[in-house]
Amino acid sequence: MKSLKKYAAVAMACAALVGFAATSHAAYQLSDEVKTATPALLMATQIGIKTNENAALANLPDKDAILVMSFGTTFKDTREKTIDATVNAIKAAHPGVKVVTAFTSHIIIDRIKANEGISYPTPEEAIAQLKAGGYTRIAMTSLDIIPGMEYAYKDAVFQLHKNDFKKATFGTPLMYWQGQEGQADDITATMKAVSTQFPKLGKKDAVLVMAHGTPHPANAYYAVMQDRLNEMGLNNVLIFSVEGWPHLETVIPQLKAKGIKNVTLMPLMMVAGDHANNDMAGDEPDSFKSILENEGFKVNAYIHGLGENEAVRQLFVDKAEQAWDALQAK
Repeated sequence: MKSLKKYAAVAMACAALVGFAATSHAAYQLSDEVKTATPALLMATQIGIKTNENAALANLPDKDAILVMSFGTTFKDTREKTIDATVNAIKAAHPGVKVVTAFTSHIIIDRIKANEGISYPTPEEAIAQLKAGGYTRIAMTSLDIIPGMEYAYKDAVFQLHKNDFKKATFGTPLMYWQGQEGQADDITATMKAVSTQFPKLGKKDAVLVMAHGTPHPANAYYAVMQDRLNEMGLNNVLIFSVEGWPHLETVIPQLKAKGIKNVTLMPLMMVAGDHANNDMAGDEPDSFKSILENEGFKVNAYIHGLGENEAVRQLFVDKAEQAWDALQAK
């Protein structure tokens, strides 16, 4: 598209723990030939990290904050090991900076408050609190895996409230770039990070990675993940989803065709909550574990959220860093 041109691509190094490239910070701008760009066209060109500056607030002093947004979980143990651990890592990378955690699930917020006495704000409430506290610049980052429906909600929050601040930025989810247009390959980086938790596989062993699934077109990311796993030679690692495609029924015939006897189930989710403990590894006859056992497979369940994986957690920290760098950019 001639009206678009890439203007920045800064690769950031990932954790030395696994030694692979992390995501890149990139965006696009309209060609200088476009003189009458409409607001809709300008919004459409915001690919990657989004940045907004409100000229009406330009004279306000800089007071910066980071807003970390997650769906949340009522499972306290996994929340501490995943969401809290990731937010603490972001705080450690930004000493002295205000870092706020917000949950998007109102049900989870209400249950945590009732059961634990802890009050988490929604993203909208967190933004209002930061504005009331005199913060004038905000870097928003999410703990989403793909740019699906949950990420779209957070993007809508950014669009609706970006002019509340002198400057606001919004980063990308764990997997966004796919190596297109010279960008980094978030998918490969994430699959490499996740692979650090895979068991050693023999010819009759497989890992089934359970994603959430989404009605959003971003569900197509799962096919890209499978492609990258195959490129990495991990042919006995298969992706399936709870609420999207591919289904468990999609991959069972593939397991049988490969002669697989032993299966390890693990979630491709930030936390090991209800889906991991019940849908995946529960004892009910309709759990994925039970279904696979009834199909003749020996099943082991790895019940740990991605936030427990140090390599994946570092990728989320890098994503927050990119949003922060965009906030600091002149």
